[in-house]
Amino acid sequence: MIILKIGILGIGSYLPERILTNKEMESIVDTTDEWITSRTGIRERRIAADDEATSDLSYKAALKAIEDAGIDKDEIELVIVATTTPDYSMPSTAAIVQDKIGIRKAAAFDMEAACTGFVYALTTGYSFIKAGIYKKVLVIGADVFSRILDWEDRGTCILFGDGAGAAVLGEVETGGYLGGDLQADGAGAQELIVPSSGSRKPFREEVLTSRDQFVKMNGREIFKFAVRAFPETTAVSLEKAGLKIEDIDLFIPHQANIRIIESIAKRFKQPMEKFYVNLDKYGNTSAATIPIAIDEARNEGKIKKGDRLLLVGFGGGLTYGSCILEWSK
Repeated sequence: MIILKIGILGIGSYLPERILTNKEMESIVDTTDEWITSRTGIRERRIAADDEATSDLSYKAALKAIEDAGIDKDEIELVIVATTTPDYSMPSTAAIVQDKIGIRKAAAFDMEAACTGFVYALTTGYSFIKAGIYKKVLVIGADVFSRILDWEDRGTCILFGDGAGAAVLGEVETGGYLGGDLQADGAGAQELIVPSSGSRKPFREEVLTSRDQFVKMNGREIFKFAVRAFPETTAVSLEKAGLKIEDIDLFIPHQANIRIIESIAKRFKQPMEKFYVNLDKYGNTSAATIPIAIDEARNEGKIKKGDRLLLVGFGGGLTYGSCILEWSK
């Protein structure tokens, strides 16, 4: 019996040009550079231009991933965009991206799992290929969180940035997807939410007064959730892959807060050098953090063929998940 190996054929990312530093944040909300850096590890973040939407960031990241994969765009049979900030409620951002790229025939849909979105999308894309439905899938994690931030709320606006990352999945000769886990805890839905963004509380004039069109977050509860969920989902993926924590060459966690990552490294008794961190430059780009980190780590020579990567996401839903990849390129 031939076991199909499925992995990343190409990776790419895109960050908007505008940089918003902590020093600039001091003139927007009551905060300081030292306060933000010491509590989050974030020093600056990228902000999309007024004429840039999620599909634009996705498109630019996708082109790089397709080029890196060395394939023709029309080989892609499915486009998945993981995002909390779609261009529209309808149509899907994935369909818009498909058109922008010029893929003639492909299925396309969005996936909403907040900051866990890329792990969800990657696992979904892998499953479509493993089932024999498609051969090549484009998965994208992208968000323009600056559009749903309350710039008067220092508890949230200092944390997030905009960006996109993309990966082309397909059959690989060695390595690939070794095991994964997706979970959710809907009991915590209210801890990280945009109250007026759907059918539960349609946008009305009174929403402007309550500012319910913006992200609301219980930071303390989200922190506790993250440090609980990270090891829980990691244990499942390790078991499925038949590996131990010491077998992981590089941890690529969701880039939410340096204190979360440091806490996990200590719990796993692993050196921080094995955890890729770029949140100091980009902040929390939601579904985009993990693919951007993979792309940067690869470009910096921190990922080589045969390396085992552990990807872990956690975010609104509450959702969390992980997967282990053996790098195939």
